[in-house]
Amino acid sequence: MNAQNTPALPIIHLISSGGFYGAERMLLDHCQATPEHHQVVFLDAPPALLARFRQAGIDCIGCNGAGETLRHLRSRRGERPVLNTHNFKGLLYGWLGATLLRLPLVITQHGFTPRSPRQRFYTWLSLQLCRTPSVSRVVCVAESIAILHRKANVRADKLQVIPNGLPAAAPPASRTQNKPRWLAGYVGRLSSEKGPDLFLDALIPLCRQHAELHAVMLGDGPEREVLQARIDAAGLHERISLPGYQTDMQRWMAELGVLVISSRTEGTPMILLEAMQAGLPVVAFGVGGIPDVIEHQYNGLLATPGDSTGLGNQIDILLGSPALARTLTENARVTQLDRYHLPVLAERWSRLYLSATREARA
Repeated sequence: MNAQNTPALPIIHLISSGGFYGAERMLLDHCQATPEHHQVVFLDAPPALLARFRQAGIDCIGCNGAGETLRHLRSRRGERPVLNTHNFKGLLYGWLGATLLRLPLVITQHGFTPRSPRQRFYTWLSLQLCRTPSVSRVVCVAESIAILHRKANVRADKLQVIPNGLPAAAPPASRTQNKPRWLAGYVGRLSSEKGPDLFLDALIPLCRQHAELHAVMLGDGPEREVLQARIDAAGLHERISLPGYQTDMQRWMAELGVLVISSRTEGTPMILLEAMQAGLPVVAFGVGGIPDVIEHQYNGLLATPGDSTGLGNQIDILLGSPALARTLTENARVTQLDRYHLPVLAERWSRLYLSATREARA
C-alpha cells in the first residue's frame, strides 16, 4: 500500500480528564507523532485542557454525557473511524459507540488504581468489556497491565504491549554543579495512588540527616492540605515545598538532583521517561511498568513497593555518590532512546490501527 496515495485513517480518541497529566501528555504526543487524522473527544473536561490541545494543532471537542458523545460519534459514522479510548469513562462510552454503530474499537490501558470498592468495580468491568467482540485491540502501556488482562481471559490475539515514548528532544539543559542544596523532586497528582505520603515518609528523615537536602512536591490534588500539615509539624516548611501544578517542567528538570517516584500503582509514567531523557537520575518503587524500564543500579535505583525506608536508603546512596548519578543518567538516556522513542513506537500504532480497520471492513 502506497502511504502517499492513501488517505489518513480517521481516529477518534475518547478520554475523561481533569487536567494535563501523564495520559494526556501521552495522547498529545501520540496525535502529533502518528500520521492518522486524530480527533480527541474530551468527556466533561476543563476548557483549559481543550485549549492546550488546540494550541498544539490537535482537533478536539468537548462532550458532556453519554448522549452527546454518542450523537457526535453517529455524525462521524460514515467515515468509519477507529475509536481509541483512554480511562474508564472513555472505555465505557467508546464501547457503547462501537457496539451500536459497529465501529472498530481500540482500548488503551494506561493502568488501574483499584484502591476503593468503586475503583475495583471499574477495573473489573473494564476487563470484562475488553473480552467482548466489540473490542478489536487492547493496548497496554506495560507488561504488568497486560498480565491482568491475561488473567481475566482477554484473548491473546487482542493484546499488545506498546509502552509510552517520547519525541526527540533538544539536548538537555546543563545541570548546575556545586549547588548549595540538593533537591529531591516528586512530580504528580497529590492523591493516594501516587504515594505523596510515602514520599514524605522517606524524605522527612533524610532532610533531618542532611542539611543540604531539600525537597519539592510538584502537583496538586486532594491530599495537599494533609501533606502541608505533616511538613509543618516536622518543622521542615523551609526545606520541603509544595508549589502546586507546574507547566514548565524543563526548568525543574535542570534544578532537581533526583526524581523520586513513590507511587503505589503505575503504568509506564511519562515523567519517568522525561527524566531519563533529561539526564535526571531516578529513584522509584518497583511498581507497575517501572521495573520494565528501570534496571536497578544500571539506569536507576529501585526500592520494594511501599517500603519508604528502602526508598530513602536509595536516595541516600545517590546523594552520596555523584559518580553513580552520572552513570545512571548516561545509561538511562540510552535506554530511553533505544526502547521508548516515540517515532519508532508510532509505526507500531499505525500498523495496529490499519489492522483493526481491515478486520472491521472484512
